[in-house]
Amino acid sequence: MSEIEGTYRSLQTPAGTRLGAQYNTGISTLEPGQSLSSAMGAGGKGHNKSLQIRVQGLDDAQEFYELESKADGQTLSSEVFRRINLIESDYFGLEFQNLQMNWVWMEPTKLIVKQVRRPMNTLLRLSVKFFPPDPGQLQEEFTRYLFSLQIKRDLMEGRLNCTENTAALLASHLVQSEIGDYDDIADREFLKINKLLPYQERVQEKILELHRRHIGQTPAESDFQVLEIARKLEMYGVRFHPAADREGTKINLAVAHMGLQVFQGHTKINTFNWSKIRKLSFKRKLFLIKLHPEVHGPHQDTLEFLMGSRDQCKIFWKNCVEHHSFFRLFDQPQPKSKAIFFSRGSSFRYRCTAVIISTWVGNILFNMVFQKKCSNIVSVVVMLVFPALLLKTGSCLSIHFIYYYIIITMVLTVLTLVLPFFFHPVDSATDIPQLSPFNTKGPLCLSPSFQMSTLSLPGQAPSPLQSPFLNEVGTARLEEDEEGRRKRYPTDKAYFIAKEILTTERTYLKDLEVITVWFRSAVIKENAMPEGLMTLLFSNIDPIYEFHRGFLKEIDQRLALWEGRSNAHVKGDYQRIGDVMLRNMCALKEFIGYLQKHDEVLTELEKATKRVKKLETVYKEFELQKVCYLPLNTFLLKPIQRLMHYKLILERLCKHYAPQHRDFDDCEEALKEVAEIAAQLQSSLIRLENFQKLTELQRDLIGIENLTAPGREFIREGCLYKLTKKGLQQRMFFLFSDMLLYTSKGVTATNQFKVHGQLPLHGMIVEESENEWSVPHCFTIYSAQRTIVVAASSKVEMNKWIEDLNMAIDMSKKCQEKSDLVLDPSLCDRSSDEVSLEQESEDDMNSSRCSLDKQSHHRANTTMHVCWHRNTSVSMSDHSLAVENQLSGYLLRKFKNSNGWQKLWVVFTNFCLFFYKTHQDDFPLASLPLLGYTVSTPGESDSIHKEYVFKLQFKSHVYFFRAESEYTFERYGQQHETQTQSARAHPIISSLLAVQSM
Repeated sequence: MSEIEGTYRSLQTPAGTRLGAQYNTGISTLEPGQSLSSAMGAGGKGHNKSLQIRVQGLDDAQEFYELESKADGQTLSSEVFRRINLIESDYFGLEFQNLQMNWVWMEPTKLIVKQVRRPMNTLLRLSVKFFPPDPGQLQEEFTRYLFSLQIKRDLMEGRLNCTENTAALLASHLVQSEIGDYDDIADREFLKINKLLPYQERVQEKILELHRRHIGQTPAESDFQVLEIARKLEMYGVRFHPAADREGTKINLAVAHMGLQVFQGHTKINTFNWSKIRKLSFKRKLFLIKLHPEVHGPHQDTLEFLMGSRDQCKIFWKNCVEHHSFFRLFDQPQPKSKAIFFSRGSSFRYRCTAVIISTWVGNILFNMVFQKKCSNIVSVVVMLVFPALLLKTGSCLSIHFIYYYIIITMVLTVLTLVLPFFFHPVDSATDIPQLSPFNTKGPLCLSPSFQMSTLSLPGQAPSPLQSPFLNEVGTARLEEDEEGRRKRYPTDKAYFIAKEILTTERTYLKDLEVITVWFRSAVIKENAMPEGLMTLLFSNIDPIYEFHRGFLKEIDQRLALWEGRSNAHVKGDYQRIGDVMLRNMCALKEFIGYLQKHDEVLTELEKATKRVKKLETVYKEFELQKVCYLPLNTFLLKPIQRLMHYKLILERLCKHYAPQHRDFDDCEEALKEVAEIAAQLQSSLIRLENFQKLTELQRDLIGIENLTAPGREFIREGCLYKLTKKGLQQRMFFLFSDMLLYTSKGVTATNQFKVHGQLPLHGMIVEESENEWSVPHCFTIYSAQRTIVVAASSKVEMNKWIEDLNMAIDMSKKCQEKSDLVLDPSLCDRSSDEVSLEQESEDDMNSSRCSLDKQSHHRANTTMHVCWHRNTSVSMSDHSLAVENQLSGYLLRKFKNSNGWQKLWVVFTNFCLFFYKTHQDDFPLASLPLLGYTVSTPGESDSIHKEYVFKLQFKSHVYFFRAESEYTFERYGQQHETQTQSARAHPIISSLLAVQSM
């Protein structure tokens, strides 16, 4: 039995990729003039002293290599890489077909004759083996060209499964790379001779149409675009290994940079990240994955998959070892010594990423010191910081590596500070560009951010009503040079709009991870979710998440090129964003089917939580986790809501650009694409937002069943004061399309509200009654069961309630069918004696406190709790407006009683500001609900003399925030009449003003 456990060792070798390719038939393996008998004689023992091996390159050209008969795989690989002058060879390898016609990789330490039965008659292929999550990490243009050829091969052989539109787009870039700009005759002739897709004839016109758009694109840029599109596909770098699970269901296993993947057909149904895996092993035909106990529980921590044979198990196990070594390990060990009599386990080893990095470090530091790439101080800092970067990005760093590095660092530090006094630096004009460890994405950065983490223990969630206290001790106080920042970054408004796409996309991806990473981990750990629902949920959300991971990287790279902070080896006009948006908005069409299933996902998840007690418990406990900063089912609406965000941002771009601007056409086309998708899903979004709100209220309210009845719509929630014989009593009211509920908040650990009354809208009348009761902002509600008098906190609030109540009453009159809901008699037919009613309600609540305490603690940051404490209300249209005004970005927060400013990542959503230290954090440090706050600019008494500062105030709570750029103050400058003339609107200010005006 072979296995990997702990920090297993690896040996140096190159790499390759791709199994299951078609094998060549009908091609002679004899050289010109060579007879069959002579060839057979050459293969006999003792007759040959050399091997002649045929290798097919990624361009399909074949080369012959003559080696010694006892040559190993490393010798052949090195010769192939040397002949084609391949520098970044570690991503590549040689593959061949074994007797079972399975593609396997040439092992570097074994003799070729012991791996390939008839090496002189076997065709080997050069292929990509390790697919980095971001092809921008590839440093050489030639490497990217070879990767694009691999994508071309995979498309033709059907391994890179994608839609016809995506395949046509890839083919159009390949045509641009080969023959240049569009020419109808040349294009058709090229496609007639070269087959790029199995179904090329069917999509040929689409390829030609797309090729027209690539005018002026260089071959290097085309190769880059091919890789950018391909890396977003679910099948990028995937090679299937057929298997079956315990129930006998046929599946496919695959390994990638982040871990192991499980597919059913071409749909990914599960991912096991390296951080979740404790050990991989195989025993005969069984492939075993042992997970960490906290991931799958102590009694179900080993997953078994049945494969076709032991050899297939071993092939896949080796691939897993290689990928884990390449992408995760940082130690390059020596080969395991051979046992004299017996050996236990496998001696298979592989080269790891850190060793590849270490071969660069010497050159980097040498150039920094002797060629004066940077100052001596910076050189020292780089040498000292480098081990910390390794520790941050890897999980298995050898202590020996650190020792050796410290010694080297000490020596080079002395050389850095001393030798420049004795030697003249090389003239910078003759310098050869070298790799920089800070601004280049090398294999050091290959460890993805998409990693499973152990959830913290459930605890009481902090109240969002508390002001965000962010610790001032140990935090950096930022006094940035505004002029310097303006010089460093572009000032074009289009750049800031593009930057808003980037910042909000970062938050959106983190929101998706709440489902794809954190919630998945929670349900797997407790084995709480039925298999069918598990497949339905994650097979719909995972492809969307993977697409947006790629989209985010593409936007980030474009902004880096726009800002001039990238060292990418491609050149062109990158001060635009329309082409990126158009390409990705077109690709989003592929996910309409997934988005349309979100209705079913939400419904089935709600049914399962009612049916499966364990899932209900996990669901409630997960909502108390810090990472779940909103109600859980809110995150399932994010993909459709994000389409609306794209539409608004693209509308802003098109409005900014003149029609003759080079980026206008792409932005306009992208807007048309996303508007078409949004129109298809608009009704679905309205229905889903209503269903999400009803299910949220169902969990927050005690004493009401079946709140999600078909046809019921949520209209408004908020705080009113109900008139009783005791006086005005604070109550929380909820208005729906068929009834009005009023509740009170109990003093229990659940933070839930108990229903006191339930009034049907049928026959209801609402009248103002301030004069009758001598109570400000008072109105009376007459229903068939009872009459109640309520008062709002202001005239504006009263008018909102009366308007929505009358609208709802009119809607109920127009309904042809009565609601199927049967109102609770205990709530409808109570006595009109308000004293006994209220006293009875309070007693009921106190008597039920014991049973309520048995329930799990409930979140206190929902809208109803904020409305209760801020004495206000929110309508469904307000919720929709809040969705449109979701924003993310860095703000500077002023410390109390200090002139210092702290830079924070701020997310504005659901009427609340959430504060993070950086955009990479998984959960917020604090939150600030904004309902009830006023927004203004600082006055003279505030003694703040800086630009772009806005002031938030609720009673005695005052906060000052400062934007980073002028654009953010101008974004909504003409859209809100509530703004003062002296302040231009920050996007968050404008959104806050919108909240303030609700």
